[in-house]
Amino acid sequence: MTDMKTSMPSESAPSTLTFNVELDKQAPPLFGHAMHKLFGFDPSYVNLNHGSYGSLPIPVRVACDKLSTRIEANPDKFMRIEYFHHWIEARTRVAKLVGADTDECVLVNNTLHGISTILHNFEWHEGDIIIETTTTYNAVSRAIKYLGDIPPYPQVSTFNLQFPTTHADILENWREHIRRVTSETGGLQQTRKVVAVVDAIAANPGVRLPWKEMVAICRDAGVWTVVDAAHSIGQEVDINLSEAKPDFWVSTCHKWLFAKRSCAVLYVPKRNQHVIKSCIPTPRNYCSPRDKDYNGPQIFVNLFERTGTIDYAPFLSVNAALDFRQWLGGEHKINEYTHNLAIAGGKYLASLLGTSVMDPDGDLTLNMVNVELPIPGDIKYSNEINTLLINTLLTEWNVYAVHYYHNGKWWTRCSVQIWNEISDFGVLANALKDACQKVVKFAK
Repeated sequence: MTDMKTSMPSESAPSTLTFNVELDKQAPPLFGHAMHKLFGFDPSYVNLNHGSYGSLPIPVRVACDKLSTRIEANPDKFMRIEYFHHWIEARTRVAKLVGADTDECVLVNNTLHGISTILHNFEWHEGDIIIETTTTYNAVSRAIKYLGDIPPYPQVSTFNLQFPTTHADILENWREHIRRVTSETGGLQQTRKVVAVVDAIAANPGVRLPWKEMVAICRDAGVWTVVDAAHSIGQEVDINLSEAKPDFWVSTCHKWLFAKRSCAVLYVPKRNQHVIKSCIPTPRNYCSPRDKDYNGPQIFVNLFERTGTIDYAPFLSVNAALDFRQWLGGEHKINEYTHNLAIAGGKYLASLLGTSVMDPDGDLTLNMVNVELPIPGDIKYSNEINTLLINTLLTEWNVYAVHYYHNGKWWTRCSVQIWNEISDFGVLANALKDACQKVVKFAK
């Protein structure tokens, strides 16, 4: 097996095409609506839902276009020689951002892909347990339940999370849940494996969880942790995985980091890389114990160097995205603006709707703020109501923020970015009033 990091002929790999040189000579626009010129939005669209799919800055898109042009000029040369240099550079830079070693980070299509890779590489046995929460992202929850539906049928334990709440209450209840799960009888305590899927920042509600403390509780109890950090990179500063020590961690780069859709980083510390025997799909360099020349499993990083023919521009766009963020002023400057606006905007929206914010003190809020909607709680979620809200907001008002039903109430989750201003919440309020009135009328 070959370690591409040491065998790559660097003289054959030009430096990555990243940031626009002319743009780099200019000062960036002020945060707020002046930033619109750096994104390709419909001028009439009010975007308060960056958290779902991300939004690609024009300078990063230009870098990706240049990279695609280079690829198409000589696909063989790029795929067989140049690609590895760019891939290593992207992994090195993202690893530095999250406080990890380069060879502990690989790039995958999205967070769900990374979590599925982890969960499918565990060797499950009868009596094993997977812990999810009531706010686990739906697709991740479905993946967990699927594993529980097939042999050897690991059990699924669900930790109840209802908001509003506090970090202190979450940790107290989490500690008790872990204690109860790990102490249950059945004769399998010594061999049973327990794996907890922990959100760093939940999707709905969009709240920050005390994930580092939750990981520490699991570590003390001998429980594996898989951290769903889809919303973390680019929104949560000073992550430092080497200190937090999760067993596995996955974060989406095309959401808050501004990489091209779709791309995510999968972190597996060296102590756990033996668990990952294959990525999804299984690559051509997988080493099988059935091979005649088998000499041990493939090196973790090498498994992910090429997983079939795909467009690698999104993976490599991490370099341009990080350049763009540095030009804007860096992680702390970006997130200071977006966090402060999320706090102020949430309160403003709540006042306009006549409701309240989920997290009035802001302890659980980063750049996503949750505001109650004026829809009675006895009107439950349905596909028809979901469609009515989506169509009203997007088709009639050309504005969007996520809506969801949680803990007996309807909420909206506003994702705040560098192009937003407080007036955007006013536009959203008018659209939501109209949409919610239509929902109430429909329900009657």
